Amino acid sequence: MMNENDKTEILEPVETPAENITEPSKDGRKCPKWLPPLVAAVCAVILIAAGIIGWNAYSGAKLAEAKEACVTAADTVRNNANEYNALLNGDAADAAAVKAEQVKDSKTVESLGKELKAMAPEYEGCVAENAQGLDAATVKLNEQADWYETHEKSLSKAVRAVAESKAAKRLETAKTNLTAKLYEASKLLADSNGKVADNATRDALSNAIDAANGLKDGNDPAKIDGARKTLEDAINGVAASVQAKTDADAQAAAAAAQAQAQAQSTYSGVSSYSGGAYRRTEGSTSGSNTYRGTTSGGSGPAAASAPKPNLNGAYGCTEDCYVPPNNIIQH
Repeated sequence: MMNENDKTEILEPVETPAENITEPSKDGRKCPKWLPPLVAAVCAVILIAAGIIGWNAYSGAKLAEAKEACVTAADTVRNNANEYNALLNGDAADAAAVKAEQVKDSKTVESLGKELKAMAPEYEGCVAENAQGLDAATVKLNEQADWYETHEKSLSKAVRAVAESKAAKRLETAKTNLTAKLYEASKLLADSNGKVADNATRDALSNAIDAANGLKDGNDPAKIDGARKTLEDAINGVAASVQAKTDADAQAAAAAAQAQAQAQSTYSGVSSYSGGAYRRTEGSTSGSNTYRGTTSGGSGPAAASAPKPNLNGAYGCTEDCYVPPNNIIQH
């Protein structure tokens, strides 16, 4: 029979709610049912945060890449624009001053005028704040860079065409002028033979003609113009020498004519006959003769038959007459 001290209290088992009990784990331990959902939620949050961080990182990298591409495009635009503007304000401006009559082909001037009227695009730069905007700006900047590059080439071509056409016109004009001057020089050389005061001027002209003939078919307008200038100087030298001889000949002819006139006027004045003598005195150049008085034979028929002086310049005497230096005839 058991006493009260030997009695053991028998405890009834306590039941745990089923919702708080999970299946035993592989290692035999049990975990609460609320833990897996919590873990899943934490994992989801972590994944979302990681995604956000990753997206931000990706967006930042994309933005940086877009900015870099835009800046590169902007630099290209600036470089191309600077080259275009340098040409526009330099050689193109000089070529624009060339007139149609100064070139061999006037169409080159027209083409340049059209190129100069082209409207350059307006530079905007990289002003967008997001990658999409920067990408769009980059596309536009690349188009502007292409415009400047293309028009720089076409403008340069137009400027070169004007310069070449102007040079061709200058060469053509130089050859034409030299040919005309050669004709003039050759004719003068032939016509001036024996008509110059100094024949060395004709030698210089002949040498200038030979030199010009050697250059007339060349391609250097400066040398051709130089040959023409030399010809002009030589032509002027011969012309001056011809004039000098002409003046000298005229002076000599005038002097000879004056001497002849003086010789012809040696016997000039008035002749008279008086007292049986015929006397000539200086006076007018008409050489008029005057008969005065009677002959030594007296008067009457004998006197009437006496010979009278020749009023036309002869003295009315026979071959025995003597005419002294004082022009007094004695009988």
